[in-house]
Amino acid sequence: LFERGRILLADVKILVIDEADRMLDMGFIPDVERIVGRLPKIRQTLFFSATMPPEIRRLADAFLMNPKEIAVDPPATPAETVTQTLLRVTGEQKGKRAALRALIRREAVKSALIFCNRKRDVDIVFRSLKRHGFSAAVLHGDLPQPTRISTLESFKAGEVELLVCSDVAARGLDIPVVSHVFNFDVPIHAEDYVHRIGRTGRAGRAGQAFTLALPEESKALAGVHAMLGHPIAETALENVEGWSGGGGDVHGKGRRPRRTRGGRGKREETAKPNHARKTEPAPAKKTAQKKSAAGKDTTKKTAPAKKAGAQSRKDTRKHSGTEGGKADKSFGEHVPAFMRNPVKVA
Repeated sequence: LFERGRILLADVKILVIDEADRMLDMGFIPDVERIVGRLPKIRQTLFFSATMPPEIRRLADAFLMNPKEIAVDPPATPAETVTQTLLRVTGEQKGKRAALRALIRREAVKSALIFCNRKRDVDIVFRSLKRHGFSAAVLHGDLPQPTRISTLESFKAGEVELLVCSDVAARGLDIPVVSHVFNFDVPIHAEDYVHRIGRTGRAGRAGQAFTLALPEESKALAGVHAMLGHPIAETALENVEGWSGGGGDVHGKGRRPRRTRGGRGKREETAKPNHARKTEPAPAKKTAQKKSAAGKDTTKKTAPAKKAGAQSRKDTRKHSGTEGGKADKSFGEHVPAFMRNPVKVA
């Protein structure tokens, strides 16, 4: 409005900055700094934020003079009207989407928000629900503002039952008719869990909040449990395989990492010296002994020393699985040790 010449900021006495922590995450802080720079320095500034990380405190120090801090509630306190439930799921993202659909059918959901951590997953879950016949819409920060407004109006009017969204809908969205909240992904920041499930159970109404967790999300789930001070009550679904465990090592306790090629066993075997390997003797001497036993003169049949040596190398290459002609062209008379005795890997 200021750039269009629609407003003058010279006489502003009160500035209100709401949801400052979410503005910081979404990249609006440069715009806020431009607005503050055009305001008079003598004013009253109200700075609202659900959380106060160090980045927000540095921002407050830049915008505020002699501020007074007022804390209304302890941070990360879920509403008592919301029933929280955890569903442990296996089968990666495809299995989680199937579990979500089964959970929606079991609960007979008519109005719900489905939260994902990434905008890409928001689109994937939305397309999956539409493909299976659900009434769904999508809402995230990349959509134009008119599209977001029309989507919210359709959801409030009951034209859309399921709203798949990112954390952009976790703050400042007051829709009392939301009966269910589904955390398709466990939030990376534990504080976002409280904001998500706070979209239901508003104005004294009862609400249901379900969280779907894969084994690789156990660390984020442990952070949510630590913030709440207690584990979330769990549920199960038919034909949906779950997993057990708290929030420790994803690979399990005491499990050894799988060995790959070139591991310890192979190094020990290849470390043996070449002289310790036994090769079969050349068959030229055995042939001469058999012919002499038959009473024949073997003096003319005996090959010279050089030819016997070449025959021995040829037999050795044949024993090792290589063709003599190809080896001679590539290496000459020298055959590397790994071709004479290839290492057997179990």
